[in-house]
Amino acid sequence: MRFLVNGSIAFDILLEHKGSFLSGIRADALQDLSVNYLAEGYRRHHGGTAANIGWTLALLGHTPVLAGAIGDDGQAYLALLRERGLDTSLVERRSDAVTATAIIATDASNRQMSFFHPGADGCAIFPDIKDEECAMAIMSPRNPSLILEGIRQCKAYGIPYVFDPGQVVHAFTKEQLLDAMNGCRCLVVNAYEWTLLEKILGMQEKRVAELASLLVITEGERGLRMMTPDKMLQIPPCMTSKMINPTGAGDALRAGLLHGLASGWSLEDTGRLGAILGCFVVEQEGTLLNALD
Repeated sequence: MRFLVNGSIAFDILLEHKGSFLSGIRADALQDLSVNYLAEGYRRHHGGTAANIGWTLALLGHTPVLAGAIGDDGQAYLALLRERGLDTSLVERRSDAVTATAIIATDASNRQMSFFHPGADGCAIFPDIKDEECAMAIMSPRNPSLILEGIRQCKAYGIPYVFDPGQVVHAFTKEQLLDAMNGCRCLVVNAYEWTLLEKILGMQEKRVAELASLLVITEGERGLRMMTPDKMLQIPPCMTSKMINPTGAGDALRAGLLHGLASGWSLEDTGRLGAILGCFVVEQEGTLLNALD
């Protein structure tokens, strides 16, 4: 199947702090926050939400069509994506910016703090997808205006879509979130993003599931919850004996959701596939899997 994957194409700088982020934070002094952590580990990888999700979809045997942008330093990365079977015909190439860069720090308890420089994505234009024949689309974190434009076009051209606001959920107004949820096939967030979404919307899970048809909340080591207007499923995590780095696990899980939803799988099997794919990613350094065996 063909899937439209709207999101970032980025370089990831992964930092590892062997202590706890909490050790440098005082809740009663947040207004004067000034903190530094030693990063004992450093890695630079290919990443970005669109690339991560699309890469895993390609491993599942599908053709992902990426809607994203690269800068003048991204040609080799684009060639790598094409070699792996991803359709990059809708990727915008910009010579006036660098490729987006994410700096993601993880502590010993797998808490994460990240910074994102949008680079080319910050000045990109969403392509016209009128002629794209896709089983489903996913609108994942990148420039918020491009997520909204992608959703507008999906609605206009009748393409079912998954809404994945991710770490930019706070950048949307309540009205924008409600419009994005209305008519989507699924809304997916992690546990922390859900707390932000719940605060902005002033709604509880059941009401959001009614608006979005399906609400998926990923909870890391606790697995994930899948809620429809009629039922709630708790999908257990896929256990691993080696936790290397959790970065990118959520994107692999989302590829599993797309595969299951578009294939007509049960919610249980769809959730289990997502959990398994996410588990594969945490067992390695970097977000792109070499294979699924």
